[in-house]
Amino acid sequence: MAKREHLSILKQGVRTWNQWRKNNPEVIPDLSGANLGMLEFGGPYRTLRLHIARQVANLREANLRGALLTGANLEGVDFTRAKMEEVDLTGADLRFANLRGANLRGALMHYIVLLGFNTKSRPADVAEIHHRGVNFSWADLADSEFANASMSHATFGDNDLSVVKGLDTVRHVGPSSISIDTIYRSQGKIPEVFLRGAGVPDDFIISVRSLVAMHVEFYSCFISYSSKDHDFASQLHADLRDREVRCWFAAKDLRIGDKFRTRIDESIRVHDKLIVILSESSIRSPWVEDEVETALEKERQQNKVVLFPIRLDDAVMRTREAWAASLRRTRHIGEFNNWKDHDSYQMALERLLRDLSAEKGQRRRGK
Repeated sequence: MAKREHLSILKQGVRTWNQWRKNNPEVIPDLSGANLGMLEFGGPYRTLRLHIARQVANLREANLRGALLTGANLEGVDFTRAKMEEVDLTGADLRFANLRGANLRGALMHYIVLLGFNTKSRPADVAEIHHRGVNFSWADLADSEFANASMSHATFGDNDLSVVKGLDTVRHVGPSSISIDTIYRSQGKIPEVFLRGAGVPDDFIISVRSLVAMHVEFYSCFISYSSKDHDFASQLHADLRDREVRCWFAAKDLRIGDKFRTRIDESIRVHDKLIVILSESSIRSPWVEDEVETALEKERQQNKVVLFPIRLDDAVMRTREAWAASLRRTRHIGEFNNWKDHDSYQMALERLLRDLSAEKGQRRRGK
């Protein structure tokens, strides 16, 4: 959480903040989780500096909804998973900023600076930043506007760029990284001039539309479960993979050194659906509850169904746990109660695969 001292200084105005930063260059400002949506960073805040030299400000998970950040110097700021809907970033300097998982729906980013590095103004800092520019990985960019932005060494990982406005006006002064996930999520609907400016080879640009036209039968999914239900979760994971469903399973897919909470949150946000395995054990699990809440938040943000509950016993039908009881009242829950019986399991699996059909979901949306 944000340090009260740092938040109090920021609220005193740009002059007070910048003077404090100048006098305390060794301090890393921590504004994480703060609600800054009411602060207008435009106007007198145009000269705001949230960091000095190599020190980076922490705005992880901060609430900046509707904030005016026009012309602000946000170089190097960590905006990971920040709420930035309808933020006005016109003319802001976002060099080296981290926007992983940030919600930028409806944000204005006209004439922003997204340069990876500037050897003239910061030659000593280049090695420290590893030559990396703005990281947009997993950020929600729906209806955001990039008109006339300058860009270099930016990273787009698993973003939908088809819903971004003004990409054809972006000025590339160096290459940027655009992942295969981004190409597929955007369904190839990325301006060719943007791809070419980012350094994507012409022969790949030509083949992009044919690549994404390949049929994707199922949504990708994340499996949420209690460790006591590991045997069933492992079998379900294997069977879904055998049917070419792209799914994530913590026991096998966590890398050594990964932070569990952060990695799992990111995986839920990246995958289309969350399959939650409900049982007497999982209903008591705070981890499963958190994962369900993350999926429900994604549903609210994207206005589409994300959560697919299935059950192994009748615990959810009689529980008093509020989150699980809510699922019982509002969702159809798939039944895998007799999963050890081959025929019953196969029948339930076929129903689940039917509901995970991407083609079917697309037809529903088209109606």
